[in-house]
Amino acid sequence: MSTEPETTEEAEPKAPGATAEDRTPGAAAAASPGVGADSGPDSDGDSGRDTGEDTDAAAEGGAESAGEPTGTAADGADGEAAGAEGTGSEAAAQRSEAEAELAAQRLERERIERRKAEKRGPIAAGAGLSGTAADLLAAVRAVESGEKPVAPVLRRPEPAPRAAAPEPARRPQQMSAPAAPAPAPAPRTVEAVRAVLTGAGAPDGLAPQVVAALGEGADGQLREDPWQLLRVTGVRPEQADGFARALLGTECGPDDERRGRALTVWLLEQAALAGHTALDAPALTAALTQRAVPDPDAAVQSTLAEGEALVFQDALETAAPVAAPARDDAGDDAGEGEERPVRVLVGLERYALAEESLADGLARVMNSAPKDDGSGADWERAADSAGRSAAELIRTVAGHGLVLHTGGDASRAEAAALLRAARGLGLRAWAARHTTGGADVHAFGTAPRGLPDGPEDGTDGEHGEQGEHTERGAYGEHGADSFVVTVADLLSGVRGPGRDADGALDLDLLVVLDAPQLDVETGAVLAESLPDGARLVLSGDPGVLWSAGPGRVFADLLAARVCPQVASRTPDPGPVGELVSGIGIGELNQVEAPGKEVVIVPVREAGEAVHRTVQLVADSVPRAIGIPAEQTQVITPGHGGAVGTRALNTALKERLNPGPGRFGGFDPGDRIAYSPTPGRTMPGHVVRADAEGLHLDCSGAPVVVPKERVEQSVRPGWALTAHQAVGLRWPAVVVVLPGDAAAALTRPWVYTAFGRAERHLSVVHGVEQALQRAVAEVPQKPRTTRLPALLRAQVPTAG
Repeated sequence: MSTEPETTEEAEPKAPGATAEDRTPGAAAAASPGVGADSGPDSDGDSGRDTGEDTDAAAEGGAESAGEPTGTAADGADGEAAGAEGTGSEAAAQRSEAEAELAAQRLERERIERRKAEKRGPIAAGAGLSGTAADLLAAVRAVESGEKPVAPVLRRPEPAPRAAAPEPARRPQQMSAPAAPAPAPAPRTVEAVRAVLTGAGAPDGLAPQVVAALGEGADGQLREDPWQLLRVTGVRPEQADGFARALLGTECGPDDERRGRALTVWLLEQAALAGHTALDAPALTAALTQRAVPDPDAAVQSTLAEGEALVFQDALETAAPVAAPARDDAGDDAGEGEERPVRVLVGLERYALAEESLADGLARVMNSAPKDDGSGADWERAADSAGRSAAELIRTVAGHGLVLHTGGDASRAEAAALLRAARGLGLRAWAARHTTGGADVHAFGTAPRGLPDGPEDGTDGEHGEQGEHTERGAYGEHGADSFVVTVADLLSGVRGPGRDADGALDLDLLVVLDAPQLDVETGAVLAESLPDGARLVLSGDPGVLWSAGPGRVFADLLAARVCPQVASRTPDPGPVGELVSGIGIGELNQVEAPGKEVVIVPVREAGEAVHRTVQLVADSVPRAIGIPAEQTQVITPGHGGAVGTRALNTALKERLNPGPGRFGGFDPGDRIAYSPTPGRTMPGHVVRADAEGLHLDCSGAPVVVPKERVEQSVRPGWALTAHQAVGLRWPAVVVVLPGDAAAALTRPWVYTAFGRAERHLSVVHGVEQALQRAVAEVPQKPRTTRLPALLRAQVPTAG
């Protein structure tokens, strides 16, 4: 690891100190102190400081309510996860990719809900339940019979202890935001809502959002329950309280039942932004207490009674099994009265159904015998010919419906070998990934290493060099790219195998790459779309940041141990690979970098960090390493602040592609990050603009963004956050760690950011010892999910 020599170029004037975040309230919010879209989502799903604070308060039992750094302090809290990779769009399609995906998902969700109908009945009580669990069941039955619970059942002295798997930075994706523009609301409805808002001193600019959230009759709903305003993205509880006081006058109070329900739902939605599919009941009541709800138990019960949330009880695993006492004739029933420890959870129906559907779908895949698609000898020959690193994966897939494959970037060669082998055996095998390429094709024409449509790293036995044999011999004249699609394209039908007469995907084997990016909703649709007898392989690096949406599907499956797991033994090559491998186990090692593969650039303040970053991209890396600026990606912890993506993109554009920004702030040649749907990012560059909209080239795919959607879905892309960069790789990466980013750093963030570099990594280092401390001591934050318990109830644990 080397340190770049000091440049002779003069340093720029010292910039003001970096702030923890860059809050940009909307103009409507600024118009009134009472209510507004303060800290509303950015174009890629930013949710601001407040979202992160409340979400963490709910998730961690309400222990802390303020003071947690955001913006640059948490990738998830500032909304950068909303920029995780998206899908390519087809120019010849009659409708947008987002609309196609929504239509396909709606159909699948209808099937899911039909299959779940029987699960909406009363929860069966266990014979041995007593205490809180028994009271809870009685309350649920009262709700189902149309009555309201009369006794508080959720008050517990403290959260039940549990071993929670760690999680990365908060997940700030706004899951309820539509992926495609909703139909324009009726002008009369908007005007009626605007009258209610202005009458209570709220900004009238919120009217369209209120109508989109509440639908027809939104004005009447607001008059009846002013706290329904919390359903609008970006509105804070204190703003809703001010709106309610203006409407209700003296009738408004903190103990209003409507306020308790609205805050309960709001906290659950904030928890979903942070990645939780449910919350522990004690954590939820503690967060309500922090929001000045006098009786949080009653607020939760009211929410359950109105059907706005669901309650669950999951059995807790004991540390060690207790030997059962000897039974005799007099004591046959002695152990039946023992209470089994349970965890009481509260969650929104949307994510509860998705998680249960995902568990059902995965159990079906695991319990269904794979199709008779080749003899054992055929699979064995395929494994032998694939090389040592992929042989175990192929042999395991031969006999199992669901297989987990873990490893770094180099392990993609093994997934590629599996796809080749399956195709060679005549299977309808496909691979799906979350991203559309490693670097913008405008500058770098190869796909990520190890994929069937790109070069491999030579570790795959006799097939180490991907060339004509791979492209034609294994895949036919159409090439490997014909069988590699994005997850969104696969589900929407834009590309891929299509669906059979029953609506299932017409395939025998599906390999999902970058599996840690699967959220529960996408995972549920994917699992439900698989035909009986199909094989599913989830492949990915468990050390990277988790999904933008709620859940941690890949990590939960690994923890549940309900299916075979194959760990790659192929190390990532070079000094960068050595450095990243050490970070994965909590060690920040110095590595030998004779070719300046890893360079550390120390800085002292924000202005110097921006200056040195621009200098590295525009001058030092091209001159010393030979990698042009177009192939170098900047990664920084957050969007806001003096060294966030906004500030860096402004500086990089001024140096690399100056212009007036005449096309909605963009000029031809600008690098961009396009988000067709919240939580997905496609890197690319601007081609031109005309009456149709802004024309982009995203990894070789032409995209036209209508003028009215440019501001919402396109942002400069010279600098990205780590969440936006997951699944992508570039020849050179400059990771910027300003001093105010120290609290944002976690091991998975560093692992993800550093791992985006293929040949060269520069680190603009201003956090002193915080980097080493984060790698050694700060794991991923826990997410509360139900998937492991649901899976264990249906599938026996794998050896």
